[in-house]
Amino acid sequence: MRGPNGESAFSVLAQVNDENRYRFDQACRVGAIKGAAELGIQEFLSINFLPNAVYRPEACIQSTFAAAQKYGFPISRIIFEVTEGEEVRDRPHLVNIFHEYRKFGFKTAIDDFGAGYAGLTLLSEYQPDIIKIDMELVRDIEKNTVKRAIMKGVTSICGELNVRVLAEGIETASERDCLRDMGIDLMQGYLFCKPALRAIGVVNPASW
Repeated sequence: MRGPNGESAFSVLAQVNDENRYRFDQACRVGAIKGAAELGIQEFLSINFLPNAVYRPEACIQSTFAAAQKYGFPISRIIFEVTEGEEVRDRPHLVNIFHEYRKFGFKTAIDDFGAGYAGLTLLSEYQPDIIKIDMELVRDIEKNTVKRAIMKGVTSICGELNVRVLAEGIETASERDCLRDMGIDLMQGYLFCKPALRAIGVVNPASW
């Protein structure tokens, strides 16, 4: 998500308040699905949602269903993810949202795991399809024994819970190689591709 003139996601999110949060959340969902369909994306589409904007998940889902049907994008390829940086005012409500999304056939993820309000407590109450490890735990991990120990612990727990681990913010080949050696096979970051407005990310094979 970027502004109409390429403004950062942070600058856009800074304008979200209690009055426009629901409309903003719904508009982003529809816009993401429409854009993905127009670009011909065949991979999974991840959509961050704002839990504090979802009052009744079964009602909010209807606009997503309608957009997926209108633009011909399969529901099975949509992942709804919540960022730990988003303050969760009512964790049982968030868990209920996740359960409803899964019941309707969507995949779920926790973004920025290890950097926000929920962490292991949320994971104990709900096991998503994917957790995305925050980039602060990834940065220079090959040089930091404490970070490696934490990462090993998280991947071990997730392995037992059948949750896939994705490492975010990979910027160097050394970080990539260290994480790969630890058994993590899902990664994203500037090493592979930088974000672009209305563009399909293409991984540079040389980075592998």
